[in-house]
Amino acid sequence: MMDSRIFVPALLLVLGLATVFAQTPAPPTQACEAKNGTNCEECLKNVTCLWCIKTQSCITYPVKTILPPHALCPLNDARWGLCWMNFQALIITLAVIGGILIIALLVCLFCCCKCENIGSQRFEAKMQRQANKMKTKQDERKAEMKQRHDDIRRKYGLSGPNPYSKFA
Repeated sequence: MMDSRIFVPALLLVLGLATVFAQTPAPPTQACEAKNGTNCEECLKNVTCLWCIKTQSCITYPVKTILPPHALCPLNDARWGLCWMNFQALIITLAVIGGILIIALLVCLFCCCKCENIGSQRFEAKMQRQANKMKTKQDERKAEMKQRHDDIRRKYGLSGPNPYSKFA
């Protein structure tokens, strides 16, 4: 018997592929030109269409040139996606929004890097202070030990010249 963990995804894949291949083909490119006698809203229901106010015509969007050529329809009169916004305003709006996003991203990156450096400088200063404290304590302990050793040497008479130096 086939394991359900393999059977269910395989069945879903087959059904998905069958659905994709069973869909009707895309409408012909002449669908936009067929809506020439209508208005902007009817033309722009199809995403591939461009409405030109100057000529009152519905045109298939020229995807190869990215922007519609001026001979086809001036940017001021071209409408794509929305009837109330001309193509030129749409391009300017998208460029401004994109520029603002890029500037905001750069400012965030700059602030993050600067804050990180400030944080690391603070951390380094803290570590330096701790190291200085430890060195000071160590120097104090060394001085105390030297004082104790000197006291012991004086107590037992070893603080003078080395007694064995006479024999050398």
